[in-house]
Amino acid sequence: MPLFWTIDSRRQLFTVTCDGKVDFVDMSEMIDAFVGANGLRYRKLFDGTHGSSDMNEQEILAIGARMRELPALQSTLGALAVVLPDDKYDQVSRVLGILAVAKRPMRVFKDADKARKWLDSPPIRGGLPLPEPLEARA
Repeated sequence: MPLFWTIDSRRQLFTVTCDGKVDFVDMSEMIDAFVGANGLRYRKLFDGTHGSSDMNEQEILAIGARMRELPALQSTLGALAVVLPDDKYDQVSRVLGILAVAKRPMRVFKDADKARKWLDSPPIRGGLPLPEPLEARA
């Protein structure tokens, strides 16, 4: 499976990392996961740095249409940070345009660390405190 995700309810963060060729089924399963986990309000980090796709235009538009319907499921959507190298931007620009319509903070980055810092910034967290690392609680 080329998509790996973590749903952190404590930090209200859904993190997805691509590693390999992503297809329509993979993307649909990822959407099912964050919808099923009630994670629409969570901040989201999608790191496509090491991913690729051979989805056709119809599949890409179908994913975009499904993402456009998500605000109807929950009024508050969490911020979205997408990490992509320049050479992959054109491939997903239509979906990014569809995602940008939703009323929530969204940015595209070239660097995953900068995306994480943005998602963890107070204005984006919306006052949500960051939990202490488990090692610090001992």
